[in-house]
Amino acid sequence: MERNLAEMHPSYFGLVMATGIVAIASHLLGFMWIGQTLFWLSVVCYASLWLLILARLAFFPRAMLTDLADHNRGVGFFTLIAATSVLGSQFLLFRNDVQTGSALWFLAIALWAVLHYTIFTALTVKRAKPTLGVGINGGWLLSVVAAQSLSILSGQLAAHFAPYQDLVLFFSLVMWLGGGMLYVWIISLIFYRYTFFPLEPSDLTPPYWINMGSVAISTLAGTVLIVNASEAAFLGDLLPFVKGLTLLFWATATWWIPMLVILGFWRYVDRRFPFTYDPLYWGMVFPLGMYTVCTYQLANTIKLPFLLVIPKYFVFVALLAWFITFVGLSKSLVRQLWLPPAVASGESK
Repeated sequence: MERNLAEMHPSYFGLVMATGIVAIASHLLGFMWIGQTLFWLSVVCYASLWLLILARLAFFPRAMLTDLADHNRGVGFFTLIAATSVLGSQFLLFRNDVQTGSALWFLAIALWAVLHYTIFTALTVKRAKPTLGVGINGGWLLSVVAAQSLSILSGQLAAHFAPYQDLVLFFSLVMWLGGGMLYVWIISLIFYRYTFFPLEPSDLTPPYWINMGSVAISTLAGTVLIVNASEAAFLGDLLPFVKGLTLLFWATATWWIPMLVILGFWRYVDRRFPFTYDPLYWGMVFPLGMYTVCTYQLANTIKLPFLLVIPKYFVFVALLAWFITFVGLSKSLVRQLWLPPAVASGESK
């Protein structure tokens, strides 16, 4: 158990992100009881993971610091920010609990300010750095997801901060634009790595689906700004630009889906890469849920009803992916908690 805690992957809060967005997707598509169940499960998972990460910080601080400056593991800490924001959105949707949603918003802002600049500074100034082919992966786009999740929660809460509504909406806009710019920078490196470096099945880790998920959440953040356009003059002036950029994000997310499916077929079928549970698989579930939600909201916000057929069926893909990954997590926990260490180690290989 101590070894598991010491080696706990920073991306594990992806479990909360994935469960939360699939809960929201289920609710929007009419599966109320599934949404409620997943909402409460995400609350339990969020609290449990915070206990684990604080225990890791207390007992294995050196491992935490090493992860922060690691090109592959460090970006996983951005899941803390996104998970906090997604949970805040859930409290607003499922409980109409503005107080808890606001508390999580402030926590997410603090986490973003600390983790964002700490991680990127550490990765910039460290002397020993991996090559681009080794160091870059879809997980880097979690920085985009973190920014856009904050943009969404800010827009959802803006009306409840009446004296400062314009300021909150401006913050939402800035996070949306900054996250969009981050996507352009990072996806350029990822696309370059895919097309000009040799690619092995082991290189195509599950977070490559964040290539799509990061622009899907950017689409959702854009719809929140569009809904709030009448509440702030500067948003009203920018409305055509916001609509156009939101559609660009959605089109990019849609373009990625067939490509990612083809690459997945190549990895698991053609190259027969073993399909075993990994906490990074939550980084594949989250984009599927997010694409469902963003398409549903885009269709309703910009009045494109013909798009509603996509979330109507895509929600089942997201639910299936969540269920398969959750079963994998459950089996992994059973092996670690109840089987002898030697047996658990042997089965996990």
